[in-house]
Amino acid sequence: MNGRWLGIDAAPLSPDNSTVLASPVAVALPIVRVAVVSEDPLARAGLGALVAEPDGVEVVAQGGALADVLQRGDLAVDVLLVDGEVSTGAGAPSAGGEAAVGVTVVPVVAMVRDTGEARSALSHGARGVVRREASARVLRAAVRAVSDGLVAIDPALGEPWTHEPERAPASARSDALTPREAEVLQLLAEGLANKEIAARLGISDHTVKFHVNALMAKLGVQSRTEAVVRAARMGWLLL
Repeated sequence: MNGRWLGIDAAPLSPDNSTVLASPVAVALPIVRVAVVSEDPLARAGLGALVAEPDGVEVVAQGGALADVLQRGDLAVDVLLVDGEVSTGAGAPSAGGEAAVGVTVVPVVAMVRDTGEARSALSHGARGVVRREASARVLRAAVRAVSDGLVAIDPALGEPWTHEPERAPASARSDALTPREAEVLQLLAEGLANKEIAARLGISDHTVKFHVNALMAKLGVQSRTEAVVRAARMGWLLL
């Protein structure tokens, strides 16, 4: 079985040697399959070597542009690691911070130079942002977190979502959310896609999209990722 195993040494006995205080356990961490995207061939090779981890992170593809990876229908990818601009247009992630590789939708981690680029990447839907100088440990942590449905932001970037001079609109109050919008928001925070939310709540994909758009409008944001981050900071989410 592929995976990384974390073992705990044999458990000690209690002071009177009569009771085992803990039992040995083993936890299998699934392999995260990553595609590296960078215009610079040397950067691609370097990033691939940096983020790869035996029995932890596997680099399954590399490309000079998102389109190079997205067009491969035979590729199984869990996370896209993008060194460069994450913008609108062909190959850009959706509002959910994901891009379609073949028929599979996967989240994007963007490597950025500063807070401004981090903000841009988040506004275009990236699920994670890290500095271009990030260590292997930070890169792997971001990739694994995003693959688990979380939002990952390099602490060295500060708080890229709080730069806006404008505040959230007056409608951005927890009591302004309908009960259904609150449910959708919580499921967004869990990293569920629209179809998964629809199945969980027993409603149509179209209805989910309507609620997501309403949430973003009330929060004054442009992406699902920003909505989750802002809602969390406002105390609307149980994380």
